Amino acid sequence: MNFCPQCGAPLRMEIPAGDNRLRDVCASCGSIHYQNPKMVVGCIAEWEDRILLCRRAIEPRYGLWTLPAGFMENEETTAEGAARETLEETGARVEVLGLYSMISLPDINQVYLLFRARILHPDFVHGEESLEAGLFLEQEIPWQEMAFRTVRHTLERYFQDRRSGNYPLYESQIYHRPR
Repeated sequence: MNFCPQCGAPLRMEIPAGDNRLRDVCASCGSIHYQNPKMVVGCIAEWEDRILLCRRAIEPRYGLWTLPAGFMENEETTAEGAARETLEETGARVEVLGLYSMISLPDINQVYLLFRARILHPDFVHGEESLEAGLFLEQEIPWQEMAFRTVRHTLERYFQDRRSGNYPLYESQIYHRPR
């Protein structure tokens, strides 16, 4: 960011009083412009014993499989965002059952929140951001063609938990760069 969205004046990087991080601060009006992690929300949507996946029609990871998920929008809850992303990417309407997985990706400033969900009706079509969508049994999941480690880790854990019938909240971190 180079210019203040409030008044249009140039921004400078400084540590504001009472803070401990560099922030974009307006040289004219003094507005502080925070940059915070993006929230990625989505669903592990089930129909009977199958999981809904979609194949990406956009970068990053074009052509690979993932759970329906995307960036949360303003003025929606995390669960509403997860249901919206599932509808947009697959056409599936879901009942969100609860938060299942929270994965922090500090290297790329994202947090993934994946919810368990039940598909309300098995009619679905792929949206603009998906090449196709489909229901998969555990043994049919295209593991070698998964787009994101977050999704792969979550699904591996999910299938373990499904066998026990217990779904605790799964919280972890994934780093892309060596620490």
